[in-house]
Amino acid sequence: EVIVSGRTLIHQSCILLSCVFAAAVSGPEDVVVVHGRRTAIGKAKRGLFKDTTPDELLSAVMKAVMTDMGLSPDRLGDVCVGNVLQPGAGAVMARIAHFLSEFPETVPVYTVNRQCSSGLQALFNIAGAIKSGSIDLGLACGVESMSLQEMGNPGDLSPRLVDFEKARACVVPMGITSENVAERFGISREKQDAFAVSSHQKADRAQRSGRFEAEIVPVVTRVTDAEGTESTVTVLKDEGVRPSTTLEGLGKLRAAFRADGSTTAGNSSQVSDGAAALLLGRRSAVEALGLPVLGVLRASAVVGVPPDMMGIGPAYAIPAALEQAGVCVCVCVLGPACKLGLPLDRVNPNGGAIALGHPLGCTGARMAVTLLHELQRMGRRGYGVVSMCIGTGMGAAAVFEYPGP
Repeated sequence: EVIVSGRTLIHQSCILLSCVFAAAVSGPEDVVVVHGRRTAIGKAKRGLFKDTTPDELLSAVMKAVMTDMGLSPDRLGDVCVGNVLQPGAGAVMARIAHFLSEFPETVPVYTVNRQCSSGLQALFNIAGAIKSGSIDLGLACGVESMSLQEMGNPGDLSPRLVDFEKARACVVPMGITSENVAERFGISREKQDAFAVSSHQKADRAQRSGRFEAEIVPVVTRVTDAEGTESTVTVLKDEGVRPSTTLEGLGKLRAAFRADGSTTAGNSSQVSDGAAALLLGRRSAVEALGLPVLGVLRASAVVGVPPDMMGIGPAYAIPAALEQAGVCVCVCVLGPACKLGLPLDRVNPNGGAIALGHPLGCTGARMAVTLLHELQRMGRRGYGVVSMCIGTGMGAAAVFEYPGP
C-alpha cells in the first residue's frame, strides 16, 4: 500500500493506493530519514502560538529531533529551513533558532522558499547534499508563523508584468486559482464540503486515538488573551480540528473569493503556525552511528504548471515521482485526484490541511513527518507520497519507503 500525504482536496492529498512496485534495491548510498518531529499546528491569529516567534517554534523541533536520537548537533553537515513569510525567507530567524537550540556555530544553516513546498524543498536540498557526498547527515526543517507575518505582499515587481499573461497569473490570489481548478474539473461545492467534513472526521479520529502523539513536540510558550493577561501554556494538540463540522453547517458559508464561487473558509486550508524537522543521512553513515531508519527517500519531483491553475500541480508531480521510483499506479482525488483516479476513502487518512492547517513553510516537512510516523504505525513495509501544489504554478512530490519493523 501507499499513503499519499497532502494538504487539500484540490491542492494536496493523502491517499492509500493499490500499486505495483519495482523491487527497491537498498544500498549504502541511500538517503534515509532517521527521525522526524513537529509542533502541534496552531490557529493563526487566534491560537496558542499567536504570540510565539518562529525561531522558538523552529528551535523546539530542532532540539527534539537531536535529543531523541542522542546525537550531538556537531555531527550535522548542514541545516536547511523552509520558510515563506519571514523577511529574507527567514535567514536571520533560522540562524537565531540554531543558537537557541544550542547548536555550535560551526554547523551551517540556510533557508529556502519554494512557497507551499518550502519544507519539502528543504528535505530535497539536504537529500541532494547527502547524495552528492557533500555531507553525511543533515537536518531538514520547515517553519511558519502566519500570526506574526501577513500574506499578500508580493514585493517589488516590474510594471511590465501586465504585458505577459503568465506573469499576470502569478499574482492571481490562490483562492481564485482554486475556483479555476474546481470549474475546470467540475468539482461541485457539495463535493468540496463533503471532503472537508471527511478531513475533520479523519483528523478527529487520529487525534482521539493518539496517532499524532509520537510526532508532536510539546511546546511551552506564553500567550496573551483578549484582556491582556499573559499565561504560560503547553501546546500538545492541533487546534484546527473541528469534529462537529457538518455538511449543513458548511453549506451556510458564503463563497470567500468569488460571489458565484464554491471555495469557502470551511473547505479551504486553514492559515496556521507550526514547525517540523527531519534528520536525514546516508545509510552507511546512519548505520555506522547505530541510528534507526524511519524511511528511505526513493524519489522526488518538482514540475511546472499554469500559474492560474496551480492547484493541479500534484496531478503532474506525483506521476513524475512515482515513475522515478519505479511505481505503477493501478488505481488512481478531486482536482488532482480526478486526473489520477485516487479513491477518496484513501485520501489523507489522518486528515489534511482543511482540518490540521497549513503553516506555509512548515507544511512539506510536517507532512513528511506525519507520513513516516503513519507508515511506521501500520507496522509493515510500505510506500508513501507527499505532494503539494505551489504558488505561481508548480507541484512537488516525494516518494518514501518504510522498510518495515
